[in-house]
Amino acid sequence: MTAASWALQRSIYQALAGSSELTALLGGEHIYSNPPPAAEFPYITLGQTVNLDWSTGTEDGNEHSLTLHVWSRADSAAQVHEIIQALRTLLHNQPLELEDHFLVNLRHEFTEARIDPDGETMHGIVRYRAVTEPAHAAAA
Repeated sequence: MTAASWALQRSIYQALAGSSELTALLGGEHIYSNPPPAAEFPYITLGQTVNLDWSTGTEDGNEHSLTLHVWSRADSAAQVHEIIQALRTLLHNQPLELEDHFLVNLRHEFTEARIDPDGETMHGIVRYRAVTEPAHAAAA
């Protein structure tokens, strides 16, 4: 069985990579776990994932906190905010398909946009909360 956190991350990546609107905003399919040293701006990185046991007395489950990072070198914060809004449209409350798991919910929790310490890069931080159950529990 695929780990719930990996299944969720793969599904999120597929949703982002499959969006023509997001690809246009990024100027290509610039979505990375670990960006190459010469990655073109803007781009998105899949950041930290924290998993908690969310099981009840009768059902197994996991709660996930996922962070996405948006990186831009545009002259203003507008580009980061446009990309963040596209992420929210693509992910918030969307019924993504997960291998071996059922997505109970996926909710936007937090957004921050700030100038990076280098003084040139805008950095958007977007956090989502998801709850998953094993597929066999959801089918029961």
